[in-house]
Amino acid sequence: MVALITGASSGIGAAFARRLAFQGYDLILVARRRQRLARLADELHKQFGVNVEVLVVDLTDTGDVGRVARHIAELRPLDFLVNNAGFGIPARFAETQVDRHLAMIQVHVLASVRFSRAALPGMLARGQGAIINVSSIGAFIPKAGDVTYCATKAYLVTFSEALQAELRGTGVRIQALCPGFTRTEFLDNPEYEKDQIKTRIPKVLWMSTEEVVERSLAALGQGRVACVPGFKNRLIVALARAGVTNLLLKIFG
Repeated sequence: MVALITGASSGIGAAFARRLAFQGYDLILVARRRQRLARLADELHKQFGVNVEVLVVDLTDTGDVGRVARHIAELRPLDFLVNNAGFGIPARFAETQVDRHLAMIQVHVLASVRFSRAALPGMLARGQGAIINVSSIGAFIPKAGDVTYCATKAYLVTFSEALQAELRGTGVRIQALCPGFTRTEFLDNPEYEKDQIKTRIPKVLWMSTEEVVERSLAALGQGRVACVPGFKNRLIVALARAGVTNLLLKIFG
């Protein structure tokens, strides 16, 4: 069994790597930070005895995305794909260089679509496989200051739901994982730190990466396509869908 994980050097990606290695998957870890990836690969090989390959790439680069897509297409087999790589731009759309927004679309959307398309023929031929596209509860809460982030995460939810409808009965499972506030390095970005999000959000709303991954894999086994891990996150999404988005945005700043 082989799993490929993007954005694997930390956070939810690293948690997926540890959990899938525990389950016996050989791994292909994809990220920008070579030293981080090498340390994680060494740790997982020693702890679980699995083979771990490292691909050091920058998914904002079209050439690197193509290289990973070709690697996926050549794999026989790839059983599990986790499109996790991502980043945020905590700034007003019109006040930010357009190249940053286009880079986010490249990483969140274009890379995920290309990697999914590259993985599917092999999965369909074998009648089994799984793809998890890491989205966010931000997909359901359009928020000023996170315009492109919310839009790209919403795309991943719709893409995953429609793709699973196409693949019904094939043995291939698709999931859009929509975590809420998760303890990762994502908010260590100085642009987020100045907003003091970590201190403003109540501790009860935060989840660990291990909790998110555990609930994602459980939902995948149950056939749930849009997975919002945690009751509190599901309540937030339900309220957003009920039309009280403005209230939620006031609560969470």
